[in-house]
Amino acid sequence: MSSSNAMKTLADRFRRWYEHERDCNAKIVQMLASTPIEQRGRPEFEKALGRATHLITAREIWLSRLGHYDAAPASWNTPTATLDELPQRFERIEKAWTQYLERLDDAALAQTFEFGRPGQGRWRWNVEGILTQVNGHAWYHRGQIASLVAAAGGKAIDSDYIFFAKPEKISD
Repeated sequence: MSSSNAMKTLADRFRRWYEHERDCNAKIVQMLASTPIEQRGRPEFEKALGRATHLITAREIWLSRLGHYDAAPASWNTPTATLDELPQRFERIEKAWTQYLERLDDAALAQTFEFGRPGQGRWRWNVEGILTQVNGHAWYHRGQIASLVAAAGGKAIDSDYIFFAKPEKISD
């Protein structure tokens, strides 16, 4: 869907937001790669890599909970990916989410499902709520990653939606 096309359904909106997230994932890798090699041992860089890994893990676990991903880790405590591993990890989960979202419709968004973790309780929520959470969760951590990368000497890249959507300029 191009930025000039109107979104007709709520499902279309989630697809569009995921296009933005995929663009941002590439920017995360670009930001991390901009950090000078001699600065990559700093705690800020390691935390930024950890947040990027966490974004991937969260997408894997939530898509698994939704019943559309078989390769999710068993735990949220996954090892931090290396900078070299990130592109492939992002690519794998982006492909799975794109396939899921292509089939998503507004009826599916209204469906409820249960989720939880052993010993920590169970919850019931609708798919729309989960997708909203996962989307907002990514925005939150991308801001952290940009700050951490800048603190480690790399170049932060603005990932605001407005720069992705490119609104039409109508006057100076």
